[in-house]
Amino acid sequence: MMRASRIVGVLGPTNTGKTHYAIERMLSYRSGVMGFPLRLLAREVYDKVVAIKGPSVVALVTGEERIVPPRAAYWICTVEAMPEGLGCDFLAIDEIQLCADPERGHVFTDRLLRARGTHETLFLGADTMRGAIADLVPGVEFMRRERMSDLVYGGSKKISRMPARSAIVGFSVDNVYAIAELIRRQKGGAAVVMGALSPRTRNAQVELYQNGDVDYLVATDAIGMGLNLDIDHVAFSSTSKFDGRRMRPLAPNELAQIAGRAGRGMSHGSFGVTGDARPLDQDTAEAIMEHRFTPLKKLNWRSADLQFGTIEALEHSLEQSPNDERLVKAREADDLRTLKIMGRDAAVAARATTASGVKLLWNVCRIPDFRGISHAEHAALLTVIFEHLHERSRIPDDFLARQVRRIDKTDGNIDALSKRLAFIRTWTYVAQRNGWVSDESHWRGETRAVEDRLSDALHERLTQRFVDRRTSVLLRRLKQKEALLAEVNDQGEVTVEGEFVGRLEGFRFSPDKSAQGAEAKALKAASLQALAPHFHLRADRFYNAPDTEIDFTDQGGLMWGEHAVGKLVASDDVLSPKIEVFVDDTAGSDVAQKVERRLQHFISRRVSTLFEPLMNLKNDEALNGLARGFAFRMVEALGVLPRAGVAQEVKDLDQDARAALRKHGIRFGQFTIFMPLLLKPAPTRLRLVLWSLANGLQEFPDAPPPGLVTVPTVEGAPEGYDTMCGYRAAGERMIRIDMLERLADMLRNEDSRGGFEAKADMLSITGMTLEQFAVLMQGLGYRSEKGERTKVKAAAETPAVAEAVADEAKAETTEPEAAEATEAAVAEDAAAAPVAEEATTEEAAAPAEAQAADAAAASDEPEVEVFYTFTWGGNRNRQNNRGGARRNEGQQARGGERSNERGGDRGPRKGKGGKPGKKGGPRQGNPGAKTFSARPPKKEKAIDPDNPFAAALMGLTKGD
Repeated sequence: MMRASRIVGVLGPTNTGKTHYAIERMLSYRSGVMGFPLRLLAREVYDKVVAIKGPSVVALVTGEERIVPPRAAYWICTVEAMPEGLGCDFLAIDEIQLCADPERGHVFTDRLLRARGTHETLFLGADTMRGAIADLVPGVEFMRRERMSDLVYGGSKKISRMPARSAIVGFSVDNVYAIAELIRRQKGGAAVVMGALSPRTRNAQVELYQNGDVDYLVATDAIGMGLNLDIDHVAFSSTSKFDGRRMRPLAPNELAQIAGRAGRGMSHGSFGVTGDARPLDQDTAEAIMEHRFTPLKKLNWRSADLQFGTIEALEHSLEQSPNDERLVKAREADDLRTLKIMGRDAAVAARATTASGVKLLWNVCRIPDFRGISHAEHAALLTVIFEHLHERSRIPDDFLARQVRRIDKTDGNIDALSKRLAFIRTWTYVAQRNGWVSDESHWRGETRAVEDRLSDALHERLTQRFVDRRTSVLLRRLKQKEALLAEVNDQGEVTVEGEFVGRLEGFRFSPDKSAQGAEAKALKAASLQALAPHFHLRADRFYNAPDTEIDFTDQGGLMWGEHAVGKLVASDDVLSPKIEVFVDDTAGSDVAQKVERRLQHFISRRVSTLFEPLMNLKNDEALNGLARGFAFRMVEALGVLPRAGVAQEVKDLDQDARAALRKHGIRFGQFTIFMPLLLKPAPTRLRLVLWSLANGLQEFPDAPPPGLVTVPTVEGAPEGYDTMCGYRAAGERMIRIDMLERLADMLRNEDSRGGFEAKADMLSITGMTLEQFAVLMQGLGYRSEKGERTKVKAAAETPAVAEAVADEAKAETTEPEAAEATEAAVAEDAAAAPVAEEATTEEAAAPAEAQAADAAAASDEPEVEVFYTFTWGGNRNRQNNRGGARRNEGQQARGGERSNERGGDRGPRKGKGGKPGKKGGPRQGNPGAKTFSARPPKKEKAIDPDNPFAAALMGLTKGD
């Protein structure tokens, strides 16, 4: 062993300034060499030394980089690439405790035993190496350096609660990517640092973290090897790692090496665990905090005295055992395993028959497996390289160009770029070897350029995937406590500092949907701070907006244009609902109060306008006694009140009270007491909303389509829904209450005991076919009996005459609803005509003789028509159909107030001779009224009730 003039072991925990001390010592000499465990760390120190001494005297030598200026005096290298025999004044090895590493430990042990500076040699590392160095290096001195800041254990933390300026450590690429993705979603983004990254990519990622674009770093244990970053907290996502052979738990000193990255200079740091990692036990945590670890007793060793006579001799020399109890034979490394595989190849063995051939083979076997593929595939590639070098002394340019060209692609995802970057590292390593390529400068430049392009592309993909630029920009500006510039365009799109962050919908900010979790919260916080002035401007504009820009929905929501700004809430007064506004808290109470006042004005005016008759009734001070009480019931029922529920109250009203109530538009119908003006679509829609609020419904039912006399019954509808819609349920359909009253007036003239048939005007006002009308009548409590009879043919009408009759009927109809119903009935009856038209077409196609014969035969056969006979159905719906059977069973002539109870707002009936109170006489003022018997009278002239034109004509002749 060569003995240097001074050998010093500079030992201590992390953050003691050991590397900085070594750099200062090296630069105090004319020449020096420093060996580092990682290419990344070597590059970092190289940049520092170049900043001090300039690039002309500083060399960088790693497996994939070789920058050697002609006057190089200071060499910064990886430990494996350290040049031998330079005779430099100063030499230092960093992280000397890696002598115990199972993969690379033998390289560090070799440098510990054989590498020396002529004036000074430093071994930098953990204090656990003190005993081993003292036993193996005679005359060594020791310098203990203490940590400049405290390191405390912080326990377990969820990633969502991880403090800013934290590093989360994973032990596989997949684990690192998964953690980085989670942090992007919850925290806005993370930088990624791994030993497999090129220095260019690693530096770009570190810059993201160092300049504050992101507050989180996700890394492998590569950060434990001297990388100096502003880290306050280190969290382990796992406390086990795969060491190339098996999964094993990390020793306390290994955990301490990584945890020690927390805290820099005089700033204290902390460490802990996260994710699925189990909390550290108390002894381990205390050992890390107090830097107390078990000394390393065994160092990995492999012989440096290699025999190159034959492949077998080389293998034998590499497998020798050490002769010192402090040293242990290193396990089979990748280069030795590759040598054994290639040595079994007959073609390789035939070439490696001389010492130079074996040495060349060994140098080829030392090419690292950057690609991380199988040993066999790696050996196959190295076999090709060896063959070229052995036969041509150089790797052919065309072969190398093909390999590089195949890799030189910057498209694809992170995995594809990472693989290409690993592949180019193999050829970068080859280009760095002296004499292996014809033009070393050219191929070093080519491979470096490809690596740089791939590195930039990988950095870009990593940033795109794991960093939300928008969120990071906003958070950085928030930290700087500068006023954020926000803009809102006409579509409500919000941009802050030029970045799209979401939309302003009414007075609520909706962040961009791509943001999730904590990221969305951070984005919203930054955006709302910038939007504060816009909320006030928008509130002023809303307060001065006309009512035409505001509306309510069928579910009680309040809209300003297309955006919800509030909702109606039930109150003690059904006509005065409360308001709940949709305003972000950040907008402030002033904005919320202004929006609430404007919405309260809107709904109050809308209720006053649509329910004007009801409001007049409510505020009429002239009403008193029973009339005032009944008015309260009407207001409480929102202007529509089923008569059955207030029969006694109606009976108790005297004529003066009724007259006072009629002045407000109240109609006392047979089935319902209502205000006709409130049956229009707009009041009906508002009534349903107010009624739903008062009844505490979770989902408000929709109003029926406007303009329809009957609509299908809604299954599962809340009780009272049909009344609030202005309809009455009758079986499968609901009929509008004003049309039901008109139908009741017609039914009052029929013999419900003996049976009667539907008249054309009954079908007309309901807009139904005969079959549909039969179903409706059953819903109203009548029995229907279907029958058939011979149809008496009416005189044929030409189409022109029929059309004229229909037009005249439509023109003279006084009720718009009746006109619509007539048109519907005409349309339905006309739709039934295709059968007759088809028959006519077939007759026209037949021969003239056949047509004549068929016509003669048809004229002999009677035509059949379908009819229904309706009779009162007994007690069913008796309370709701009081004007039905009982009046037709001998009580039709009840006069005075009794008639007003049961028949609606009609005058008293007259008996025979015009005297009141007598039964059986015709109504006064109607000399043409019919009398009824137990069976229907025989018709003098049969009229087809299914004929729409005859129905219209009957409507004209009978009047309203």
